[in-house]
Parts: sequence; C-alpha cells; structure tokens
Amino acid sequence: MSDKQKFKIKPFRTFVQMDASGADQIWNSLGDAIDEIHHRNASSLSFEELYRNAYNLVLHKHGDLLYSGVSDRLATHLLETVQRLADIPDSSLLEEMAHAWSEHRITMVMVRDILMYMDRTYVPQNRRRPVYELGLHLFRTTVWEHPRVQPRVTQLLLDAVASERAGLLTDDRTLLKQNISMLLELGAADASNVYERDFETLFLGTTQEFYHRESLDFLSKNTAIDYVAKAQGRLDEEKVRAAALGLAQTTEGPLQNIVETELIERHAENLVKMENSGFAALLKDETKVEQLRDMYDLLVRVPSSVDFLRDALSERVKTDGSALIADQERGQADPPAFVRGVLKMRDRYGNVVSTAFRGEKRAAKRLRESFEDFLNADARAASCLAIYVDELLRTGLKGATEAEVTAELHKVILVFRYLSDKDVFESYYKQHLAKRLLNNKSVSDEAERAMVSQLKAECGYQFTSKLEGMFNDMRISRDTRDAYNTHKKAQQARQAGGSGGKSVDIQVDVLTTGYWPSQNVPPCTLPSPVNEAIERFSEFYLEKHTGRKLSWQTSTGSAELRATFGTGPNKYRRHDLCVSTYQMCILMLFNEKASLTLGEIRTATAIPDQELRRHLISLCTPKHRILRKGSKGKAITSDSDTFTFNADFTSKMRRVRVPLVSMKETATKGPAGASGAAGAAGADGAAAGDVSGGAVPANVEEDRRHLVEAAIVRIMKARKMLHHNDLIAEVTKQLSVRFVPSPQFIKKRLESLIEREYLEREENDRRMYTYVA
Repeated sequence: MSDKQKFKIKPFRTFVQMDASGADQIWNSLGDAIDEIHHRNASSLSFEELYRNAYNLVLHKHGDLLYSGVSDRLATHLLETVQRLADIPDSSLLEEMAHAWSEHRITMVMVRDILMYMDRTYVPQNRRRPVYELGLHLFRTTVWEHPRVQPRVTQLLLDAVASERAGLLTDDRTLLKQNISMLLELGAADASNVYERDFETLFLGTTQEFYHRESLDFLSKNTAIDYVAKAQGRLDEEKVRAAALGLAQTTEGPLQNIVETELIERHAENLVKMENSGFAALLKDETKVEQLRDMYDLLVRVPSSVDFLRDALSERVKTDGSALIADQERGQADPPAFVRGVLKMRDRYGNVVSTAFRGEKRAAKRLRESFEDFLNADARAASCLAIYVDELLRTGLKGATEAEVTAELHKVILVFRYLSDKDVFESYYKQHLAKRLLNNKSVSDEAERAMVSQLKAECGYQFTSKLEGMFNDMRISRDTRDAYNTHKKAQQARQAGGSGGKSVDIQVDVLTTGYWPSQNVPPCTLPSPVNEAIERFSEFYLEKHTGRKLSWQTSTGSAELRATFGTGPNKYRRHDLCVSTYQMCILMLFNEKASLTLGEIRTATAIPDQELRRHLISLCTPKHRILRKGSKGKAITSDSDTFTFNADFTSKMRRVRVPLVSMKETATKGPAGASGAAGAAGADGAAAGDVSGGAVPANVEEDRRHLVEAAIVRIMKARKMLHHNDLIAEVTKQLSVRFVPSPQFIKKRLESLIEREYLEREENDRRMYTYVA
C-alpha cells in the first residue's frame, strides 16, 4: 500500500452572507438582462446564469430587492409603451395595442422563467403577485387605464362592431379578438372587472340601442314575413360574431337575451296581429305553413312569446268553428256537411300544429281545447256527428277497403273525443243504428261492429253494452225468423188439402226493450190479415219462450202492397208499393171506400196526428201521388180535408218505394195542435228537431238525473261523509266519460236525495254531507 493518502477530510465550508453591495451588483445584471429581453436581445443572455443569480438573491434574503426592482423596471418600460400608444392615431391604435400586448406577454413569459424560484418561495411566503400576473397588473394600471388609451380602444371596438352590423367591411376580426382577449386576460390576472367595466357594459348597451331602433324601423316598412327572416339572420350573425371575437361566455347569454328581447319579445304581439302578413292572417291561408313555421321558430326562442301564437291559433279555430255552426243554423249546411267541415278543420290545423308548431304539446292542447269550446256550445255537434256516422254506414263506406273504413271511423272518433256530451251522441247514434239494423240499410256488418269497437275502446264497455245488445237481438231475430218460416211451411203442408186464401207473410224482429230506443207510441189499428199473421207468430214465439211478452211497435216497420191502378180491364196497371206500416194501414182503408177525410182516417187507424199528416203528405207528393188531396197547398189544414185514391197513378218502375217527407214539411197552420207530437216522431223526427235547436233531448236529460243520483249514492256509500266541493269533483270525475254535469245540476240532484232521505247535512257544517244507511 502506498504511503500517499488517497482520502482527506476537510471541515464544512463556512456560509458567507451576501452583503448589500453584492446584492445590488447581482440585481443590476438582472435588470440589464430584463432590459435586453424587452428590447428582444435575449439571444446573448445565459438564462441559466440569470436563474442562478435570482436564486441567490432570494436565498440570501434579498427577495424584496429583486421583486421591487423587477416591478420598477417593468413599470419603466410600460411607461415608454403607453407614451407611444397615446400619440398613435385611431387608425392604427388597435393594431399597435395588440402588438404591444403581444410583446409584453412574450417579455413576461421570459422574465417568469428567470424568476421561477422567486415565484415558488418568496411570492407565496410574502403574499405577493406572481411575476407574470404582476406584469399583467402593471400593464392594466399603466397602459390600459391611461386616459388616452382605454376610451379610444373601447370606442374603436364598438365602432368596428357597429360597422359590421351596418353591413360595412371592417378590419380583420383578428385585431378585435386580440384586444378583447387582452381585456379578458387582464381581468383574470388580478380579479378585476376590467372586461365587464370597460367593454361588456358598453357593448351590450349599444347592442340594445341598435336593435331597438332597427327593429322598429324595419317592421314599420316591411311585412311580418320579411321581418322574421331579418331577425333570424341577425340572431345568427350575433352568434357567429360572438364566437369570432372570442367574447366571454358570460357575455354571450346577456347578448342573446338582449337581441331576442328587442327583435322578438317587444314585437311578438305585432308579428301575430299584423294585418295581411301576421301569424293570425297567415292562418287563413292553407299554403303558408312554412311561413308559420319560420315565425314559430323565431318566437320559440322567447317561450313567453309563443303564447301569442297559440292564442291566434285558438281564435282562428273558434272563428272557423263558429262559422260552421252559423251555416248549420241557417240551413246552408246539413249535419254531414258540418262534420265534414270540422274534419277538414281538424286536418288543416292538425297539420299546422305538427308542422308549424313542430308538434308542440301545448299547442296541441290549445287546439283540442278550441275544438271542444265551439263543439260543446250545445248538443248540436253530437247530433250532427251521429247523422254523419249514419250517412257513412249507410252509403258513404260502400266499396271501401278495410283500411279505408278504419281510417274514416278513426276520423269520427277524433271528433267524438272533443264532445263532452257523449251520452247525447249515444242517444242519437242508437236511434240511427236501430233504423239501419231494422231496415237492413247498413253498408256492412263489419263496418257497424268496427264503429262500436272504436266507441268501446274510447269509453269502455258500459258505453256500448246496449249497442252490442242490439246486434245480438238482430242475430237472434234472424234465427227466430228461420225457425218460424220452417214452422209455417210445415203447417201449410199439413193444410194443403184444405181451402182458404194465401195468408200474409210477416218478418218479425224481436227486440229487447232495454237495448233499443223507446218510442212510447200506442199501436195503431192494423188490417185484419196483418192481425191474423201477428197472432200466428205470437202463438209460435210464446210457445218457445214462456213468460215473455210481445209489444208490437207499429210506428216502425215496412210493408209491400200490390196495388192495381187504372179504370178499365185493359188499362189496369199493377205496382208493388214499398211503404211504411202507417202508410199500409192508410192505403188498406181505400179498398173499402174511394174517398176519406182526415178525421175518418184517424178514427179508423188510431195513428198519432202528426205522424198521420206526415204519412198522408208522403202519399200525395207529385212524384208518388197515390192519393189526391182535396184542399190546395202542401199542408193539411183541417179534419175535413179529403183524400181520394188516385187510379191514374203511373210509374216506370214496377216496384215503387214511397219515401217519407221530413217533419218540417208537415207543419200545419190550423188548430190541430201538432207542435206537441214531435216526441212520437220516431228516430227521424227526434234527430231533426234536436239538430236544429241544439238542446239536450228529454230522454237524455232524464238519464242524466238518474246517473248523477246513482253516482252520488255510490260515492257517499263508500265515503260515509264528504264535503260539498269534494263530492262535486268526484261525481264529475266519474261521469266525465259520458258527459260533464254542471255543479248546479249536481246540486239539484243532491237536494232531491236529501228530500228522499238518502243523505243529510251536518248540523255544524251545512256543506258536509252524511250518508243515511
């Protein structure tokens, strides 16, 4: 091993505190370096050495010297910058400002890198601004807030935006974006509101003033359609401009609100009511759906403004609906035409809601409420709809495919949903259905059952139970007729060897009283051969169904008579007359006597007066003049009016159907008192009278009384005790499927139940009801 030592232990190097002169010397070199950086001569600098010098100053407790020196040096350079900017003309100020800001940011990034150690230790310990933020703070206080800089730059920015809005070419948007970005960064650096204070407030104010003035001027000189296009374009422009200029997100919301307020909210009502081009005027034209949609797309930006559009739609529907009702009242449109008009309105305005309103639910609700408003003014709509369905199921759907039938019936249900008096529709529908079934006038059984199925799906089983019972009666009646024909043929075979003329053939429909519309018309006096046929059928039927009772409805039904006309053997003409039961009874009297008076016919037949006049006039019409009326004019004036068999009647057809005239044509001027006979007119008469007046039929009114009372008792039996308002609400809810009773109507039924001791009032609270078991 060599004697030379390989390791030597030395004492720790003693720490030498940097004195003030040494610190000043180091700071001077750093200050010179900052100057060089500011003048863009940083290529000759050693950033490692500068970093170490700054590190040593902070380490030796000279951080205050370094921080204050940097602040002073930066302020000095910024003073030079602001003096230069203050003298620059407006034409170059934005560009120079953007350049000065860019240069200052580059300088601060370099200075921050040199002083990184100070930012990490000295700044947080002494609660000072970081170097970069210090530089931005000094830029704001020294450069931006200079009285010759800030007001001019702000005004130039606002002028540039105003020029863009006026359609003039402006400088590159990059300059505007750089200046606005400067304000945003300056405000973020020291939590000042420089952007909001010096730009945003003024920008939003000038924006509001500009669009307030422009919107008034443009709307006064152009149509609403043109204004919508202009406003939409402006809104899009502002959105693009906000993105291009880099406006703060906190500005975009207020900016949009201001533009929408000035362009949309302030003029929404005018856009709707404007003559010839407003939303309300466009609704009158079926071809303007796209313009309506554009207006909706604009106003939907301000949700409260859409209320004006919905109100206009509602008023238009109600106006058109009132016009339909007026036409129907004046007799210019029959009930089917009224319903077709409603369906046309539904298609048209339904398209407006789905297309122009983009299928908005609130608009669809207002549309439904508007239809309900004019359709439920009285019971007219329910009766008209029933007649329209009757026309469809008689002839309107002839030759239609299953899909077409379903589509037409669905349209009916759309109108049906609007009706609050669904029980009135049921009453009329049942009358017409009875006539179609009894007279075999339905276009098809499938269509009839499809309609009942639609009603069942809409209102439930109880609503259609009687209608389904009517179909069941017809099916059973067909089986009964077949059985009776077999029975009659067997009897005729047994009696083949006997003498006697041929008996009258009758075809009977046996109907359940509760299912079918009640006529309450006393039976008339039938001819003897018909009575004999009735007795034979009754004997056959009651043998099979003991305990039942047959009540013959002579006010309905039809008959075929073989009549001989002419005055000589070679001039006789035979026709088969298809007539009603009443007409058959009248004509059979003329086999015994050639001429009869009204009084004699009434006595012999016992037909109600109003129906007798109607059937007699039907036999005296010019086209089917089977009888001759002694008096002149259409009306029958007195009981002494005579009727004579017309042997000269001719027709090209061998089989002649004699139609009944309407009830209106039977009006009399004499004292016969026919006004009270409408209730016995059967389905046709009731429908005709109620359609014109729109009143609820008496039988429906009676049913409503029973339904309301039953609902009250049912509810009170379950609840035992209930307040008046709660009871009204519960009854209305339960009965709304059939009709909507008024509170006054329910109150009357409550009083009736209290009188009959089903309910009683509480002594302490007269609006509280108790069920009496």
